[in-house]
Amino acid sequence: MRPRKGRAVGSPFSFPASRDRSEARGDPPMMVRTLKVQPGTRLLWAVIAAQMLTQIGAFTLPALLPTYIDHWHLTRTEAGWLVGIFFAGYVASVPVLLALTDRLPARRIYLLGAGLTAAAHLGFGFLADGFWSAFLFRALAGIGWAGAYMPGLKILADGLDGDRQARAVSWHAAAVGAASALSFAVAGAAAAIWGEAASFRTGGFAAATGFFIAALWFPATTPAQPQQPRRLLAFGPVLRNRRAVGWIVGYAVHTWEMAALRAWGVTFLATALVDADGLWASPTMIFTLAGIVGIASSLCGNELAIRLGRRGLVTVAMLAGGGLAVAVGWVGVAIPWLAPILLVVWMAVVYLDSSALTSGTVQVAEPGLRGATLGLHSMAGYAGGLIGPLGVGLALDLGGGNGTSGWGLGFGHLAVVSLAGLLLLRRLGAARPAA
Repeated sequence: MRPRKGRAVGSPFSFPASRDRSEARGDPPMMVRTLKVQPGTRLLWAVIAAQMLTQIGAFTLPALLPTYIDHWHLTRTEAGWLVGIFFAGYVASVPVLLALTDRLPARRIYLLGAGLTAAAHLGFGFLADGFWSAFLFRALAGIGWAGAYMPGLKILADGLDGDRQARAVSWHAAAVGAASALSFAVAGAAAAIWGEAASFRTGGFAAATGFFIAALWFPATTPAQPQQPRRLLAFGPVLRNRRAVGWIVGYAVHTWEMAALRAWGVTFLATALVDADGLWASPTMIFTLAGIVGIASSLCGNELAIRLGRRGLVTVAMLAGGGLAVAVGWVGVAIPWLAPILLVVWMAVVYLDSSALTSGTVQVAEPGLRGATLGLHSMAGYAGGLIGPLGVGLALDLGGGNGTSGWGLGFGHLAVVSLAGLLLLRRLGAARPAA
């Protein structure tokens, strides 16, 4: 009796069994059977590998921010600008780059983004010697990530649908989150061994490797063109989709909070634990652990959203995140042993709705406007990413530095932002879909 052929299951990670060639010729079946990987699975792993390598150097500066504040004599506001200008470069370029994926193969845009990212990190590692040169390379890194992050996601979204699409988006978000978490550990380890500049060079070589993966394995598919050509930045139809706008607003608030936490988390821990005896790990390693916990939270959050409802999950996550922002800012410095615990829990809550928010935008976007919708989604989100780090830096300077009042104001403003964003998301998300 011939063994049955394996069936593909509704997952982007299906590995259906195929008969051996000898069996197809009528020969006796062999004991060992081969596995045929679905094309969607191969693409998913290629995108994940490229995204992680391209992203691994993105948070080198936040990981080493206390050192650069001392070496370059930066104010907290200047430090906030160096972190935030990455997001400004992203916001300025992502509408054009992502809208182009509705006209050109997304692979071309991705190669441009990965190449610019590699150049930016290598330039910072070899040439940056103060605020303005660092400012330039950080802005270039933001432009590079604009050409890689959402175009990579769109390559996945165009090839999948339904729950497979949602799960692929979740794993894509988890991969980017994993690279973000590892970015802190890699930066800290490279700086300890070879120096701070070597950390940026490591990120540059990793992004170059991601470029070659994309060149070899990403499809060069040209998107179908609409019968009525649209302007490149035609966001009017996207804005008329009120449900999409609701998810975009939610993502903007989410990125505002996440960017602030990523930018200042290590500096906060270094301040809160400065007098702690017998510290079990460095601030960069603690924050790496927080990022890993966040990845697990993101994966669980997307599955919960599929089963229990996306808006309900986002509501819980935003309310809990606002409360933890206040707790971390006002309690963490006053009670140092609580600081790492509160920060890890806060990171888990921030990540809980990460993929759910992006999946919401993907699934309510009109198919012919998916690139433009994701472009506006990213632009709004990373605009929040610019304001978040800068807002914390301004609050620290206004609050007198690293004391309880400074961190309380810096992190506490995120609670107000989260509540306002949640109200808008729920109001716009309740709109009926357009006919």
